[in-house]
Amino acid sequence: MGSGDFDLTTSELRAVVRFASDCAQELLPCFEAVAPEDSRPREALDAARIFADGAPRSNLQRTAAFASHRAAKGVSDETAQLAALACGDAAAAAYLHPFAKASQVGHILRAAACAARVTELRTGTTDGDTVGVLADRAAPPLPEILRRYPAASPGGSRVSQLMSALDSAIRNPN
Repeated sequence: MGSGDFDLTTSELRAVVRFASDCAQELLPCFEAVAPEDSRPREALDAARIFADGAPRSNLQRTAAFASHRAAKGVSDETAQLAALACGDAAAAAYLHPFAKASQVGHILRAAACAARVTELRTGTTDGDTVGVLADRAAPPLPEILRRYPAASPGGSRVSQLMSALDSAIRNPN
């Protein structure tokens, strides 16, 4: 995948995209219920899956990610926004770089953090069970890949805080 601070194989990159896509897939109905005529999040998920299933990484993933993120700005419902962001993040995960920067962790975990936030909004709870469930879904090689990067900062937004909690739970399973 090019030179960086460490190695990141295409197979590992596909595993990251698959994890992000699986998290985002569950949210897609939240967006489509609010904006059924807008196919951009679904197209982003499709682009992510195309790469995860073996096609070369291409501009398709990048443009679909940007389009899905723009779709998030076009709806006012928070769960729909998070769903579109997660779908875009799944496609953008194909552009995870092997640079030891905490900002890269978003490519790995932001879709999952959006899924955790949607669960919080739906249930009205912030008990952390969702983080544990999502962390348990992070099958190898995802934890090993994540450990190559610096830890995610908790940041100021709830999604950033959830991403940091997911990062910690995946890196340090009980």
